[in-house]
Amino acid sequence: MPTARLRRLARTLRGLRNERGLTREEVAARTSVNEATLYRLETAKGRPQRRTLLTLLDTYDVDSDKREAILALSTQAAEQGWLRPYHADLRDEYVGYISFEIEARSVRNYESLVVPGLLQTERYAQAAIRGVLPTATATKVDQRVLARMERQTSFTNDPPLELWAIVDEAALRRLVGGPDVMIEQLNHLAEMSTRPYVTLQVIPYTAGSHSGMHGSFVLMDFPDPDDPELVYIESMAGDLFLETDEDIRRYNQIFDHLRAVALSPGNSANLITAVAREIA
Repeated sequence: MPTARLRRLARTLRGLRNERGLTREEVAARTSVNEATLYRLETAKGRPQRRTLLTLLDTYDVDSDKREAILALSTQAAEQGWLRPYHADLRDEYVGYISFEIEARSVRNYESLVVPGLLQTERYAQAAIRGVLPTATATKVDQRVLARMERQTSFTNDPPLELWAIVDEAALRRLVGGPDVMIEQLNHLAEMSTRPYVTLQVIPYTAGSHSGMHGSFVLMDFPDPDDPELVYIESMAGDLFLETDEDIRRYNQIFDHLRAVALSPGNSANLITAVAREIA
């Protein structure tokens, strides 16, 4: 299961090998570590056993101070104290996303049809998840709602998670859960938009076509400068984590365009309040 620290460890091992000018084939020839294992370790698809890690550190002539830091990082990469028993029934990709979000410094989220999960009320989340998963049992729906509500505790961290959310006006007008649930949700959005760690913008219908019409996405960055940004895309065809420089640059450009076409935070709050009054 991916974590930010496992990604950092993978990049560290890949960087050490490249610094020595070695290919995976050459490392495999010098050690008992085969190429397939090296590939998994260098792409965060697995965590090395201590013996394997020590072998690689010896091969790369890593000094004692750096060696201890890498060994500590490997231990930390295995720690997932945030896991709860009910997470076992969630998709691996979603649990992975939660692990990244917990470690993130900031999240930029564009949503075209629903309110961002970090800003959902419990009743809205219940109705939204039930609608998306019509065949799920009540227990499974409750587990997903609990996970979504738990994610919002990131706002209580010190420092709190910073969220910049952009939503299409359609997300405000879709009556998820009915009028009462939606009014409660819109009022919650208006209140959250006043928090110093939340920036909320709405793209009005009058903006016409825009670069977010292809679908929703999340951009995350992390406190450690060695952890590059990450893009997460959820779809019916499967969830994707993108981390190449090209993908990061492309989605940053898309988000910048969406910020430009969206209403200002103040006017967005006014629109949210106006829609709530219309529904009422």
